[in-house]
Amino acid sequence: MSDRLLAYDWAHVGNWNACYNATMSDTVQLTLELPRQLFSAFRQEPEEFLAAMRLAAAVKWYETEQLSQAKAAEIAGLSRAEFLAALDRFGVTPFRITASDLIHEAQSSYDT
Repeated sequence: MSDRLLAYDWAHVGNWNACYNATMSDTVQLTLELPRQLFSAFRQEPEEFLAAMRLAAAVKWYETEQLSQAKAAEIAGLSRAEFLAALDRFGVTPFRITASDLIHEAQSSYDT
């Protein structure tokens, strides 16, 4: 994560300021208000929870074809190989081919 910054800090009770920037010159800041009990329920520290949340979002956005593998891996803060392994853990296929695509390919190859 040489050109990316991931930071968190507790400002007030229940306030969690999280900022992530894709490059050092382009910063986006998000503020989430979450109950402290959430972290103990998940048995995670805030930084672990943030990483898990980013990964879950990236996987879902990839699964719904809103992001490419490369962009989803970047959002998750992972290499492409690590993201592919995460897709497997979430039960999401890395392949973007539909059943109708497979049927069409099978019919095309059968016809030739």
